[in-house]
Amino acid sequence: MSIVTEFKEFAIKGNVVDMAVGVIVGGAFGKIVSSAVADVIMPPIGLLVGGVRFTDLAVTLREASGDSPAVTLKYGSFLQTVFDFAIIAIAVFLMVRMANRLKSAPLPANAAPPPPPRQEVLLEEIRDLLQKRP
Repeated sequence: MSIVTEFKEFAIKGNVVDMAVGVIVGGAFGKIVSSAVADVIMPPIGLLVGGVRFTDLAVTLREASGDSPAVTLKYGSFLQTVFDFAIIAIAVFLMVRMANRLKSAPLPANAAPPPPPRQEVLLEEIRDLLQKRP
C-alpha cells in the first residue's frame, strides 16, 4: 500500500474531519472567552482591587538605556492568560458534562423498546423452524 493511499484512508475517516471541526470551533471559542475575560470580567476585578489593569502589571528588571529598551517581567499578562485558561477549562467542562447527560438520558418509562431489526426476526424464525425439525 502506498503512502498516498494510506494517507487518503486516514484523511477520509470521520474522526479526522470531526477533529478538524473541533479544532476550528475551539479556536473561535477561545477567542470569545479571551475577549469575555479581558473585556468583561477583568475590568470589574481591577476596579475592586483599586483600578489596576492586570495587563499593565510588570516588574522592570533593567531600565532603558540608550538604544536598548527596558527589560520587564510582565506578570500581569501571565495572570490574564491564567484567568483565560481557567474560564475556558470551566466552560469546556460544563459543555462536556451537558453533552454526557444528554447522551445518557434515560428513555421515558412509557416508551416501548424499539422493535428488533428485520434480520434478527428472520434469524429467530429460521432457528424456530430448525428446532421443530425431527
